[in-house]
This record gives sequence, C-alpha cells and structure tokens, in this order.
Amino acid sequence: MAFIEKFLGKRVEIPEDRRYYTKQGLWAKSESRDIVFGLSEPALVLMGGLKDLDWLVKEGQSIREKESVAFAITGKILYIDSPLSGIVHFNPRIKQSTSLVLEDSYGKGWLFRIEPEGESEKLLLQFADADTYIESLQSTEGFKNPEGLKGGVSGICKAVYTGIRDQEL
Repeated sequence: MAFIEKFLGKRVEIPEDRRYYTKQGLWAKSESRDIVFGLSEPALVLMGGLKDLDWLVKEGQSIREKESVAFAITGKILYIDSPLSGIVHFNPRIKQSTSLVLEDSYGKGWLFRIEPEGESEKLLLQFADADTYIESLQSTEGFKNPEGLKGGVSGICKAVYTGIRDQEL
C-alpha cells in the first residue's frame, strides 16, 4: 500500500494491487473475468467528495470505451467515462448510499464493473501502476497545496483571499 501523507490536507492511500485510469482518477482491478472500477482516494479529495451519482446507461448494456456511464455531483459536475468497451454492471449499493464511496472507496464503494471484449489481465496493463499514478498526481492541486490551505496555490485565488482578508467591512 502506498500513501501520500499530505495531499490537499489529507492522507490518502493508493493500493499497489490495482491499476489506475489517471485521466479520471479511477482504480481498476481484475475480478474473475470482469474489471472493477472505482474512484481513488486522491480523486475523491480533488473532487471535493461525492454528493450524488446517477447512471447514464442501463445495467447490462454494451458500452464503448470513453462513453459516459455515470454522472456525479462532487464539488463540481463530473461525467465518468468508461475506460473500456464491454458489458457494464453497476454497484447497486451506491444508489442507496453514495457515502460508501467515501467510506470504502477501494472496497464496497466500487462504482461499476465491465465484462470486457478482451482478456482482462492484458487490458489492465494499459492502465498506470501505483507509482505512475502517484507521479501523475504531482502536478495537481493536491501536491501543490499539501496543507489544504483555502485559496489554494494559484496567484488569482491568493490575491482574492488576501484582498478579502484585508477589507474592512
């Protein structure tokens, strides 16, 4: 298990037994013939959590790679795309309680599984390993603002927050 001790003010885990779709912060793990996907802890921190989630395709539907399969309300609005083509199956518990994603993102909080159109073990190799995923996070707000300071690290945000602080109301 890899850890980042200070990532936007939080300690996050990155399991080394998974692969990562860095574009959207999804983890991937082979289970039987399927590949299971969920949101990684660093992705959840960067998103500002998960408030609601809705499926955009039907359970058991055939989907194409890069097709949007879920609509998430986080700190922003996010469309989650499928990293692979195949038949999609959703985690039914998530619709009842999106808090599962935050409480156990690498376990019970998985989002969807795909029965891929190819051999799952080979398909997994196209995704980043844990070390490469951590490297990809180096340019994010999480690493640039390890303490999680309000206003972040952008010059504009700092100027706005400094200006607000200096105002006399």
